[in-house]
Amino acid sequence: MKTFLLLALPAMALAQNYKAVKTTDHGIDVIRLTDTARGVEVAVAPSIGNRAYEMTIHGKNILYMPTPDVGELKKRPGLSGVPFLAPWANRMADGGFWANGKKYTFNPTLGTVRLPPTNIAIHGMLTSSDAWQVTEVKADGKSAWVTSRFEFWKYPDLMANWPFAHEYEMTYKLSNGELEVITNVINRSAQPMPLAIGYHPYFILPDVPRDEATAHIPVKTAVITDDKLVATGEMKPNDLPDPTPLKGRTIDNGYTDLVRGADGKAVFSFEGGGKKVEVVYGPKWTVAVVYSPANQQYICFEPMAGITNGVNLAHDGKYPALQSVAAGASWRESFWIRASGL
Repeated sequence: MKTFLLLALPAMALAQNYKAVKTTDHGIDVIRLTDTARGVEVAVAPSIGNRAYEMTIHGKNILYMPTPDVGELKKRPGLSGVPFLAPWANRMADGGFWANGKKYTFNPTLGTVRLPPTNIAIHGMLTSSDAWQVTEVKADGKSAWVTSRFEFWKYPDLMANWPFAHEYEMTYKLSNGELEVITNVINRSAQPMPLAIGYHPYFILPDVPRDEATAHIPVKTAVITDDKLVATGEMKPNDLPDPTPLKGRTIDNGYTDLVRGADGKAVFSFEGGGKKVEVVYGPKWTVAVVYSPANQQYICFEPMAGITNGVNLAHDGKYPALQSVAAGASWRESFWIRASGL
């Protein structure tokens, strides 16, 4: 019996290492995922676009959070943390989009699409939506995770501006100190749905000024944009040095032809002062937008399913790499966030 107890104790400790807890933070319902052994904790707010707003390593948050707490973020939900951009990411030009040979025009009076005088809609419709439903919160001996679902087809004002019955399922999974963000898109409509989703995560290096950091951007090709940052369909070779010093430099561009390892993954990094944040793209995240203004402390490595305005460029014959989800089918991919030196 004594031998059995000695053998069982390490397994029990391992099982208790990972935790997934429903709780509240400044009046907001949140899910906290914890990897106790590695000192990593992730906080997700389902009612703010299902956004992860904290990923702390030994108490240091590597996600940019401009508000003092998540309660203030709920009141002023600008982009920060890990926002989900859907049904399209970044810019959609010309007041609407083409799909299956038909033009769909956005109706801004419904309040689901913001259409400025430029006629360019930006960042989709779900960045701060409160319609996510948590379906699973669990932990075991290997990981802790939360899964949430967004049933887009249930909301007429959303469907009016993106008329494809579909759902999103998102899982944040913490394992071995690394956060995996799993996205599943289910097309329940009778036609193929163009895939234009993405994420806009904001990263900082705690206690390290951005001007003392560098970026590793493993790409071969840069997307050419017009003066409104809308892709033209033209490309050029990437001319950024590797690593890229960030001092005094603004980066705001899209890239394709990601340099991948044998596993099909591409690894982007933000490094300085012995600290590093890495973002790993799965194979179906085919485009990277990198955004880092010279007057800010953050950098955004944005996993994208296509280039900015790629849906319309595909219709014009200028972007052959547009992905889509067949009727009744689904699309699934992951990206990973990890940090070292903290």
